[in-house]
Amino acid sequence: MAEAPGAGYVSYPDTNGTSVKNAVTNGPVVDHIKSEAARTEQELRDLKSARVTPTTTTATGQHLTYYHSLLYSLLSWEQPRATAASFATVVTFIFAARYLPLLRWFFKFIYVALGFTAAAELGGRLVLSQGLASSFRPRKYYTIPKETIEGVYEDLEQLLNFVLLEFQRILFAENIIHTVAAFAAAFSAYWLIKWLPFWGLSLITVTIAYLGPLIYMNNHEVIDAQIENIQEVVNSQAHQLKGLAEERTSHATGLMKQYVDDYSAKAQEYIGHRRPVSPQMTKVPAPEPAVKAEPVIKKEIDTEPAFKTTDFPEAPKDEPVAESVEQPASLEKEPLLAA
Repeated sequence: MAEAPGAGYVSYPDTNGTSVKNAVTNGPVVDHIKSEAARTEQELRDLKSARVTPTTTTATGQHLTYYHSLLYSLLSWEQPRATAASFATVVTFIFAARYLPLLRWFFKFIYVALGFTAAAELGGRLVLSQGLASSFRPRKYYTIPKETIEGVYEDLEQLLNFVLLEFQRILFAENIIHTVAAFAAAFSAYWLIKWLPFWGLSLITVTIAYLGPLIYMNNHEVIDAQIENIQEVVNSQAHQLKGLAEERTSHATGLMKQYVDDYSAKAQEYIGHRRPVSPQMTKVPAPEPAVKAEPVIKKEIDTEPAFKTTDFPEAPKDEPVAESVEQPASLEKEPLLAA
């Protein structure tokens, strides 16, 4: 008797599709990905909750912003998954802005959406006598709540204050290491921008900002030792230069004093040999005061004389009488001489 077709074969349930599905949805790889995603989400929430105003203040006693604590927590890799995710996001945005026409895509999305809406509205009015786009119109248009605007304004205010405070702290050397590092960064950017495009310089800046603290934390002992050695060398050189400058200054001061004494002695000797000048010659006559010319006023001539006849004594009216004078006796006896 012939066996029926398929006789002697045992049929097993087809589990290939189910095993593949379980391997894709419930395998160790998927479980690891889900675990990492959950941890990353938790670290992002912790990073957001790190936005608190720090207790430390500036050198002038001003309070810092919560962006100080947020960026410190972000760049110090306290939340490694959140920091890595933000770093990957920033790098992806830089490359997208460089190689993808994002602005054109934005305008394309706008005109496609508006064109589709206009076509649906016009087609509905022509065919159905009712616009399709207007039928999906909400009962109330969406508006931004006041609380959201105030929150954005507060975040913007805190961000601007963070930038201004950090710039002033670096400018006025509140921490000399930060000032020197900022100088080195600005000097390097000044020269690199001549050969690198803006996106390349931005990529280098972001990479240093994210990976610099990570490298320092993993090798902080070696880096601190090198920094300490550099500080000792700089201090020794500064003391040496200070001593040399003081020595040169004292030597120059002595020479200057000697020259001044010599010239003073020569000047006194020269003044002593000069002939003394009369004080009357050296006296400068005082300028005479200007005499103001008075206008000449014609006076009327009086007709009366300046004196009167009664001011003089009266003249005698009688003639004077000659009186006889007795001659001495010696004169009478003397003979007359002949003529």
